[in-house]
Amino acid sequence: MNKNLLKLGGISGAILVLLMYITMPFMGNEISFEIAETLGYLTMILALAPTIYVGIKSQRDSNGSGEITLASGFKNGLFITLVASIIYTTGWMAYLHTADTDFMETFYEQTIEDLKNSDQSEEEIAEQITQMEDFKELYKNPFIQIGVTFLEIFPVGLLISLIAAAILRKQPNLQSS
Repeated sequence: MNKNLLKLGGISGAILVLLMYITMPFMGNEISFEIAETLGYLTMILALAPTIYVGIKSQRDSNGSGEITLASGFKNGLFITLVASIIYTTGWMAYLHTADTDFMETFYEQTIEDLKNSDQSEEEIAEQITQMEDFKELYKNPFIQIGVTFLEIFPVGLLISLIAAAILRKQPNLQSS
């Protein structure tokens, strides 16, 4: 893969980690987890979309004919996404195990409080509390933490890659004989 794509993935990943470290101390206290989740996905879109677009466009434009297929463009976006996702996941793991070691407990307590204040039935609340307790136990496993974190960002990058590749694709001009 192109060195430029690696650099763009690194830029996306660095932006994501920087914003994570800036905003995470406010989660659960000043900012609800629901709002934080929305801001998190918005941040992912804002960090990934420009770098993926620029990466695919630069690959297309550096090709002598200025052409790129949907598949090739998607592959370039996927590479940027993969690099950014690995950096994001690594940054989250470092944050989780150094700066916010009680994240899951805070998240659990906030979720339980939100459930109890909802208009759901007692059975629905009890079922969701059981699911949250199961997830809380699973999340103690670092491989689960890595998987969950990676799956937060990777699908966002996949979708952006597909959209950008579709927008930027240029097929070769086929002349009929």
